[in-house]
Amino acid sequence: QVQLVESGGGLVQAGGSLRLFCAASGRTFSSYAMGWFRQAPGKEREFVAAIIWSGRKTYYADSVKGRFTISRDNAKNTVYLQMNSLKPEDTAVYYCAAKYQVSTVVPAAWREYDYWGQGTQVTVSS
Repeated sequence: QVQLVESGGGLVQAGGSLRLFCAASGRTFSSYAMGWFRQAPGKEREFVAAIIWSGRKTYYADSVKGRFTISRDNAKNTVYLQMNSLKPEDTAVYYCAAKYQVSTVVPAAWREYDYWGQGTQVTVSS
């Protein structure tokens, strides 16, 4: 099994920034594509960003493109989500997810992922 632990969430004013962290353990980290999803109260789980095992390809939801950046450090078994220009609609629980990867296709659907963290709350005030 792969264990994922998110951190870095908190309360921030609109226009501010946060950096989320996802620490992985259990198997070879570099074998997995990694993704970030979020879920607001009463809403469906939403794709945010994903990165393949090598870090050479990334994919973003239109709602965060240009504001968020996903990156990874395989030596540290860690994935990051840098969030800039935050908006109140970004408020949600953010989840880190891992998918064993056998191709260079970036997975963007939550059903494709094999492992999930517990989530970290991000709240953006107006």
